[in-house]
Amino acid sequence: MKGRFITIEGPDGSGKTTQINLLKDYLEKEGYHVHLTREPGGTVISEKIRNLILSPENHDMCNMTEALLYAASRAQHVEQKIKPLLEQGEVVICDRFVDSSVVYQGVARNLGIDNIEAINSFATAGLVPDITFLLYIDAEEGIKRKSEQQTLDRLEGEKIEFHQTVCDGYKILAKKHADRIQFIDASKNIEDIHKEVLKLLETVL
Repeated sequence: MKGRFITIEGPDGSGKTTQINLLKDYLEKEGYHVHLTREPGGTVISEKIRNLILSPENHDMCNMTEALLYAASRAQHVEQKIKPLLEQGEVVICDRFVDSSVVYQGVARNLGIDNIEAINSFATAGLVPDITFLLYIDAEEGIKRKSEQQTLDRLEGEKIEFHQTVCDGYKILAKKHADRIQFIDASKNIEDIHKEVLKLLETVL
């Protein structure tokens, strides 16, 4: 791959969207061609799967179905959008990727980290980000922020214990993949977080 693949992770309400937009603006000023995308979603088919996963109407969806739908959405996303852009030498910034499935389904849904990583390695043909920024925030603060911004989707509306387990999962994953995942305290102010992201980004650009 000639391009660079950057992913932004974090619990709900950690400020990913703000930092993604700041990073895009910076990279474009530096002369890079930057493409923003998100998961689940990013393509027409993947967005349809996103709506299915996140709709509060589907409250009886079983955990394995949820995990496989995420992987299916991701397979389409990688094949149709992410991989072609990287092959063209572009920079792709993705709001969530495999790490989200590992913590939300592997840890919080108790399906197992190794199982979810295996499913998604198959779905993505082994694609791994060049760098991942993990914006970490306390679960209660994150959901408080999120609920003030919008109506919560099916996963955001889970009990606080679920979100606390997600946060624990991110800590586990950050240690497991310390060479790729950069842990950032998302309780800092926006500009300080942005500066930290740029400093860490030097390792891959």
